[in-house]
Amino acid sequence: MVLAVGFGSALTAQTVPLIEDLTEVRVEVNGNVISIQRDQAIASRYSRQAKLPWNCPPDCIQPLIAAPGVTTIAELETIAFLETMVSTSLGLLIDTRAPGQFAQGTIPGAVNVPTAALAPGNPYLGEILLALGAQTQGGALNFDTALDLTVFGAGPSSDQAVRTIDNLLAAGYPASKIRYYRGGMQDWQSQGLSLSVHQNEG
Repeated sequence: MVLAVGFGSALTAQTVPLIEDLTEVRVEVNGNVISIQRDQAIASRYSRQAKLPWNCPPDCIQPLIAAPGVTTIAELETIAFLETMVSTSLGLLIDTRAPGQFAQGTIPGAVNVPTAALAPGNPYLGEILLALGAQTQGGALNFDTALDLTVFGAGPSSDQAVRTIDNLLAAGYPASKIRYYRGGMQDWQSQGLSLSVHQNEG
């Protein structure tokens, strides 16, 4: 359920609108209220962190289309997915990075399902797919009631999300139920959008 939307009067020194006249989106997810805002300090901090060396592979630029039938989205569509799908328990926002990276900061409302968890060789793959809403039918998995997913990784130069999507499709997950946020954490942070930190949990 979308709780509230903030407008221009809520601006602080480093906060800028998401779009014209919209400074905040607040969404309730599993009883917790998450807030998405845009903060220049986050973008500035990320720009310093981004000056790390890349190696290709694995840090190769990914295609715009992850797979046929999978919709590629950007930041505003990801926020809309949180509002319309995650908040109503019809969808899941999946961070495919390693748990340590997830703990340091992720998109509010995201859950951590590392790429390796959906690899074909994982003996728990079937259980994970059932947790995503698939059902056993005649000895096979049926995905009619499976959750809609938005999948992201470190950024456009990371293959984490694409490999996860490939694994989902190989397991039978419908492409129509998968969205690919190609920009991932790199683009999210570069826009100064809110982060959720989980370092002190568990």
